Amino acid sequence: MMRLLASLGLLVLLAGCAPQWQRIGPPVDTPHFTTKAFHTADGADLPMRIWLPWDKPLEASIVALHGFNDYRRAFDAPGKGLARRGFAVYAFDQRGFGGSPQRGLWAGTDQMVADLAAAAKLAKAAHPDKPLYLLGESMGAAVMLAAITRHVEMPVDGVILAAPAIWGWQVQAPINRSLFDIAMATIPGARVQPRGVYREASSNHYMLRQMWRDPNIIKATRVDTAFGLVELMTEAFDAGARLGPSPRWLIMFGGREDILTGSSVAGFLNQLPKLPPEAGRVAFYGRAHHMMLRDLQARTIYDDIAAWIRDPAAKLPSGADFGP
Repeated sequence: MMRLLASLGLLVLLAGCAPQWQRIGPPVDTPHFTTKAFHTADGADLPMRIWLPWDKPLEASIVALHGFNDYRRAFDAPGKGLARRGFAVYAFDQRGFGGSPQRGLWAGTDQMVADLAAAAKLAKAAHPDKPLYLLGESMGAAVMLAAITRHVEMPVDGVILAAPAIWGWQVQAPINRSLFDIAMATIPGARVQPRGVYREASSNHYMLRQMWRDPNIIKATRVDTAFGLVELMTEAFDAGARLGPSPRWLIMFGGREDILTGSSVAGFLNQLPKLPPEAGRVAFYGRAHHMMLRDLQARTIYDDIAAWIRDPAAKLPSGADFGP
């Protein structure tokens, strides 16, 4: 009996140590946009913000994805800036972040890609006679890399990736994987908040202070959620070598990048295919940080994005073109 009780106790402990992922229900509804949310096929409402041009004709629409532990507010400044330049911007909280259901739990790359594809189709339906672009920051850009190299069906003309999260297992020290494996086997639900390490994610310190006070920003991350992010970044890193000319792409990095490692960025850039500028373009901004779309000098990047959408073959107005 004692052995049986001990075995049952061990099973309970192991069950308690199992990673926890989001539970996604079956399709029960038709996806659609409301004024405040992206209603998904399984019935989840993902809070959404929309920015529309108010003083000039609409040129194109953009679906925007935020970074890790962030939410739709990440595109408050970029959304307004791009709307002023003639673009409609749709930004929703990805599952597990912001005001979405099952906050803090990882939804998985497959589901995040599926949500992006559904949102892209809805944005295209809203403006069927205008081009559609994707704009991703960090983790959001990683989701887009996974989507386009998986050849997910989306009516997309181009993809804009700002500091894509590509710090995958390929470019991490082996001990990182070992520590993650131990943590996943023992404390997957533990919440970790980095302390004692300072990283400058943006030159916009006012915005960073706002983020720290914002209750919708996740401050402490579950181990299993962080593991899911690294798995996504691993796929995103490999996706670089498989990028093609359609949809065309613009990838942007900053000279003051302080979140991604230099080796991961260099490795990713070195494997990108050599394509004509109108098909694939890299831009490098010497003063930009990881959150370059919210830096103090972000207007320069908004101008470049607008110019690239209008004429992908032309040089960027800022001169940030990387390479010949």
